[in-house]
Amino acid sequence: MPQEYKMQEALRMAILAKKNLMDFYREAAALTENQNGKKVLTRLADEVRDNAKKFYSYYKWDDLGSFEDLINSPPKADSVMLVELKKALDKNLHERRARELALKEEEDLEKTFRLAASHIIDPQVRAIFEEVARDTRNHYAIIESEYARTMAMVHETDIDTYVRE
Repeated sequence: MPQEYKMQEALRMAILAKKNLMDFYREAAALTENQNGKKVLTRLADEVRDNAKKFYSYYKWDDLGSFEDLINSPPKADSVMLVELKKALDKNLHERRARELALKEEEDLEKTFRLAASHIIDPQVRAIFEEVARDTRNHYAIIESEYARTMAMVHETDIDTYVRE
């Protein structure tokens, strides 16, 4: 059964989802010792921040405060992503686990927004959900690539190395 979101509700959901994801990447970057991994996680946090800002520019309600206040507010203590990250690191796992969690969170977020988009009638609202899902898929690909590189797996940049004549 279609669930109808109003434009502002959809924007609010997208902004808050991006804020939680940005907080996760910032925290993971702070905890990562590998400089390349830290760079990737910081880049993802910045991209997610930019995505949130784009959605915020269309947001008309005033319940979130200014964009800078929202973005700089402390992360939600009960954020599932951050709780899982802290649990993993409490068990003395390293940044590999942070990347695995990021992959899972990006995949779950994409599924959530694609499912929601499939139930939305208003084409503008559906487009917002689909855009969040596409952004999330792009972030997943970045993390997956970095994960393969750091785990010494075949990386997309190695593709010519393994081609046989």
